[in-house]
Amino acid sequence: MRVGASARWLAALALGLGACESSVDRQRATICRRVVPAVAPSQAGIRLLRVGTGAHADEVRVDYAVSGRPGQAARQRWVACGFGPGAELLGLSTESGPVSGASLYLLRHYYLDTPEAAAADPAARNPDPP
Repeated sequence: MRVGASARWLAALALGLGACESSVDRQRATICRRVVPAVAPSQAGIRLLRVGTGAHADEVRVDYAVSGRPGQAARQRWVACGFGPGAELLGLSTESGPVSGASLYLLRHYYLDTPEAAAADPAARNPDPP
């Protein structure tokens, strides 16, 4: 009987840890999506293509397309966000290369947690990217 209680406790612990992990994953995905309007060309239409894991375990990659003037072909771009423990954004790269530490600092401290960043989140217009 003692073994059954231990097994249930371990199962509950594993489920709890899994829930925490997916909560962190959701936070990371949200942060990385909110980066996109800050690095995309101004006045560009943004369409999310994919949000998923990056090249490393603590990296989220967002693939998106930007369109400019009518008749102009959409251009595919990407952003990769590197995270530390939890959902702390520590690094950022785009198809143009890594973003400097100063730019990352300004982005984190003066944009990502603002109502403007939440309103500009591309998921608001395209809630379910493939």
